[in-house]
Amino acid sequence: MQLKFNTRDPVYMQVIRYFKTQIATGVLEPGEEIPSRREIANMFKINPNTAQRAYKEMEEQGLIRTERNFPSKITRDESVIQHVREELVVTAVNDFVDAIKPVNVPLDELLDLVKQKYAGADDQKGGALDD
Repeated sequence: MQLKFNTRDPVYMQVIRYFKTQIATGVLEPGEEIPSRREIANMFKINPNTAQRAYKEMEEQGLIRTERNFPSKITRDESVIQHVREELVVTAVNDFVDAIKPVNVPLDELLDLVKQKYAGADDQKGGALDD
């Protein structure tokens, strides 16, 4: 498990986002045990209270389940997992639109470029809009 922290967002939120990404991409599977709060604190070099806060929030969101004296596990609730995927996609699209809108690229041209990039047709970084 690797996580690179930024200075903009609270650390506990970044831990939650990390787990959401792992869940959405299938790296962590429904019902899979996850490390303890103490193990996460050690792995990510964060305060144990920060790890506790992240786990508490993930429990409240239904992402993980913790039963007395047993390891926490990823939810098996497909609707929660689907919601996490949708949330990550909407966030990425919003960030993309906010970043690209000031460039004033015609929408059809932009969609063509996105389709090419998504399909892997143009693996170069950057690239011209009108090839």
